[in-house]
Amino acid sequence: MMTRAEVTELIVARKIEKKLSWAEIAKAVGQSKEWSTAALLGQMALTQAQADAVGKLLDLPGDAVLQLQVVPYKGSLPTAVPTDPLIYRFYELVNVYGTTFKELIHEEFGDGIMSAIDFKMDLSREVDPKGDRVQIVMSGKFLPYKMY
Repeated sequence: MMTRAEVTELIVARKIEKKLSWAEIAKAVGQSKEWSTAALLGQMALTQAQADAVGKLLDLPGDAVLQLQVVPYKGSLPTAVPTDPLIYRFYELVNVYGTTFKELIHEEFGDGIMSAIDFKMDLSREVDPKGDRVQIVMSGKFLPYKMY
């Protein structure tokens, strides 16, 4: 049986070989490009129908299709502080603005957290004459802490 890491490597290789975009693969999955990409990179489990569709599109072996349906060990960064420059910028963003996010969420909603489980995200290009911008909209359900 292939490991989940091997399945991810195979998916990326087949995506490149077949000259497919994540958005095109997401159409086969039937979910957003953001969720589908996270799933195919090993962060979510697919249903059997979704895994079968991806398997057919990417010519994956049966054990890879089965592995896509297993609940994964979440968290894919190899180090506590990411070294990839793009991912590091998100780490930097949370380092600089994390306390601001926390204060403003608590002020608006009270004591609790934003869910990364009941969550959605949209990533798009924002055309700008000074240089295109990355626009990321994240929406997570607010989960208040309970008293007991």
